[in-house]
Amino acid sequence: MLPYIAEFLGTMLLIILGDGVVANVTLNRSGMKGAGSIQITIAWGLAVMIPAFIFGAASGAHFNPALTLALAVDGSLAWPLVPGYILCQFAGAFVGAVIVYLMFKDQFDATEDPGSKLGVFSTGPAIPNKPRNIFCEAVATFVLVFAIKGLANVTGINGAQGNLLVFGIITSIGMSLGGLTGYALNPARDIGPRIAHTLLPIRGKGSSNWGYAAVPLLGPVIGALAAVLLFRVIPW
Repeated sequence: MLPYIAEFLGTMLLIILGDGVVANVTLNRSGMKGAGSIQITIAWGLAVMIPAFIFGAASGAHFNPALTLALAVDGSLAWPLVPGYILCQFAGAFVGAVIVYLMFKDQFDATEDPGSKLGVFSTGPAIPNKPRNIFCEAVATFVLVFAIKGLANVTGINGAQGNLLVFGIITSIGMSLGGLTGYALNPARDIGPRIAHTLLPIRGKGSSNWGYAAVPLLGPVIGALAAVLLFRVIPW
């Protein structure tokens, strides 16, 4: 039971901090409005790192269905854990997004642009091109998962050092590739909040853009699976 609780709470915290920084920087009447993409990128890295410190020992700190599936294929995670992990990740992401909305409701009400409101919850492409957008998400997630697997090759590394390195990986991906698709890297991170955007009574919210949802769903899974399969065949 503890691993499932950890995945739920860890993903919830990830979304509170990650979607929270987007709301903080982009919504009207926020004290940090206009702080920019650098703050968002660094904060998303911290949003992954902080729950990893808290819950890493309990569940492995996946918080990401693509990573969970890849590690099961890799043999690093028992398959019976996979459905529960994924369910808890999506549920935690949904609840985290609802909490962000409740915290920033006044700012949502003060913001007219529907795109800014959706951008708090979910990712979107700078240039819509679904095949290329999926490719971009796959490459970015490949880098994430391949680097995470590669941490096992670092001699003497402990869990705390590993979490700090994951922060660096996430921040690097965001700063190098984030402008293309918003670097979801994680189906739960996008789909859970997108469901929340659909269901919540957000004033003037506009479309939830479900036509794009295949990109943050398929791209990360493809990239994560490619990463573990390549890592397996390299004669380290």
